[in-house]
Amino acid sequence: MQELPQDQLAELYQSFPKQFKSVILGTVSAQGEPQASYAPCVVDEERNIYIFVSGLSAHTQNLTATGRASALFIQDEAQTPQMFARKRLSYSCEATLLERQSDRWQTIAEQFESRFGNIIEVMKGLADFRIFQLSPQSGRFVVGFGAAYDIDPNDLSQLIHKGKP
Repeated sequence: MQELPQDQLAELYQSFPKQFKSVILGTVSAQGEPQASYAPCVVDEERNIYIFVSGLSAHTQNLTATGRASALFIQDEAQTPQMFARKRLSYSCEATLLERQSDRWQTIAEQFESRFGNIIEVMKGLADFRIFQLSPQSGRFVVGFGAAYDIDPNDLSQLIHKGKP
């Protein structure tokens, strides 16, 4: 694959997660048992991913126990010309539970309601539903064959081409 110009690559990286309404999660239990799942999400300008999840779910229990998650956004299979080279963005994240009565919790809950509708009003009334902030610490952005980029952990806006010094 031909390398994208830097400005196009930066725009693709910035806009990629905005096309998704959910994120694929990788979590692990306190006993080390892996678990894959997904959750509806909203993403802020600093690339923090917020998920509104039930306390009864395995991923919520894992996030509470470990404070860690992997987050994956991946191109739809129906929209990819090459199954082995789907565009994807993955982050290794720290997970923080937002305090339910905080202003931040209310702001994020309103963003969920704006994005997902009236179901959020119901979920806000259920005591077991929680909002986690997944804060990326590092990651990788793959746009095709030979086009894989590490995300600079010191500056999440910077991409480092894999295979180049």
